[in-house]
Amino acid sequence: MTARTQRTRFLAAGAALAAGTLLLTACGSDGDKTSTASGSSAPLYSKLPADIQKAGVVKVGSEVAYAPVEFKQGEKITGIDPDLAEALGKQLGVKFQIQDAGFDTLITSLSTKRIDLIMSAMTDNKERQGKGVDFVDYFKAGTSILVQKGNPKGIKSLEDLCGQTVALQKATVNEDTAKAQSEKCKAAGKGEITIQGYEHDGEALLKLKAGAAVADLNDYPVAAYNAQTSGGGKDFEVVGEQIDPGLYGIGVSKENAQLRDAVKAGVDALIANGEYAKILDKWNVKLGAVTEATVNGGS
Repeated sequence: MTARTQRTRFLAAGAALAAGTLLLTACGSDGDKTSTASGSSAPLYSKLPADIQKAGVVKVGSEVAYAPVEFKQGEKITGIDPDLAEALGKQLGVKFQIQDAGFDTLITSLSTKRIDLIMSAMTDNKERQGKGVDFVDYFKAGTSILVQKGNPKGIKSLEDLCGQTVALQKATVNEDTAKAQSEKCKAAGKGEITIQGYEHDGEALLKLKAGAAVADLNDYPVAAYNAQTSGGGKDFEVVGEQIDPGLYGIGVSKENAQLRDAVKAGVDALIANGEYAKILDKWNVKLGAVTEATVNGGS
């Protein structure tokens, strides 16, 4: 289990799809992302299923609360996935309409056809594939170690956390990673890790900033975003390599192979024309880049 599976989101599970629909409009009058719907003139329009062509819209389910992958700045929807949705819209010639919903409702909404796609930092794995989802994999993400700027404790890897205090969001695989490492530390006679678990990662970040912990374990894009933005980039930095990286995938129903293949072609086109790299550079997550889209590459 890696990356987005590692993290249990703590927003209310009852956030229904009806709670909010954020349309990526061509005019962008409300500051939302834009998606140019150029119809049959778009490069990959012909690859879309006929019903999507007729509707002119791809309905996308996402929990818009996971910066920098998808989140709101005021009323504006932004992030890696919304930027990719906008770029895919230009390739496919349809609007991408994001419906904000609880993460644990997304696969059900896909199976009941309330949405056409899932774009929500969802890790591709065999369990989810077994629930009727195909994934177009577009990003690599694992656990990262976030430390104070300047790395005053010289942390470079999990092994350096032995005998130290770590703050993190509880009930996540990041916590499981810390516990597993603590057992290794104990077996090696180096001292267990003191793990401080919190309901929200923001609380862990405050402990790290105050020096009450030497590190926070978090998903790579989230760690990178906090390093880039907190205190104007002066509070934190990411050290070491990603731990157990997995693949984020765009979820598509197994009953809609034509849409899946169209989305894959769109992602590959964005990689080829450089738009994909620009989006990852914008959000400071280029280490998560893949060289091509794959289908069901998760383990």
